[in-house]
Amino acid sequence: MGKFIVLDAGGIQLAFHLAKAGWLRYTESPSPAVLRPGKGYIAARLEFMKAAADVAGAPGGPRHDLHVGIDLTEAGTRKSVAVHVVRDPQDVPGIATLGPDPLSASFGLATFAGILAASPQQIKGLLRNQGVIAGIGNAYSDEILHAARISPFALSKTLDENTVRVLYESIHSVLGAAVAEAVGKAPNELKDAKRSTMRVHGRTGQPCPVCGTTIREVSFADRALQYCPGCQTNGKILADRRTSRFVK
Repeated sequence: MGKFIVLDAGGIQLAFHLAKAGWLRYTESPSPAVLRPGKGYIAARLEFMKAAADVAGAPGGPRHDLHVGIDLTEAGTRKSVAVHVVRDPQDVPGIATLGPDPLSASFGLATFAGILAASPQQIKGLLRNQGVIAGIGNAYSDEILHAARISPFALSKTLDENTVRVLYESIHSVLGAAVAEAVGKAPNELKDAKRSTMRVHGRTGQPCPVCGTTIREVSFADRALQYCPGCQTNGKILADRRTSRFVK
């Protein structure tokens, strides 16, 4: 659901938001150590008991309950991850206000064009806005805009019909490829699998794999975007937002 991971825990729902630096670590041997709130990289530890019949699907035999656990971890100091314990995922405010899923059958070109027309803003910010379109974050918005050859600072209301169509197709191709790459991967392989498919995001200073131009970065207070001047801005270097307000 958007950027949330929802786990059905038998009558209750656990909705995790990993923010920018969060991760879920599953173990069949939970640590007995008592966590100290606010200390270390573990934000939450959840432990579960699963009966042998649930695990093996063979009721009637000897029972050896399986004790499993999940650690919600976060690198860095921002403390932005969250876990909600609810009966219905729609009780989580961040889920209740999500925009449409861009890979759902109902998300057609006409729907997307209507969203752009109703939300006149920079296209990078629009794609990241979970209340407008669910699930596209900072990394994949960079990749989508590169695939569509659109500047991250282009205004949605200025995109012509053909550009809107190309952007729509890029959303499907980039996200579809990301999902396909993740299928069958072990959890500890997912981050590397994601990085391996990136053409511009996280590759500042490297050559663009399409045109060879050096990939550039625009930094903000809490994040950065990457883009290719050759593919996306007709060679123009975009101003760094941390310093450009001081430059006259």
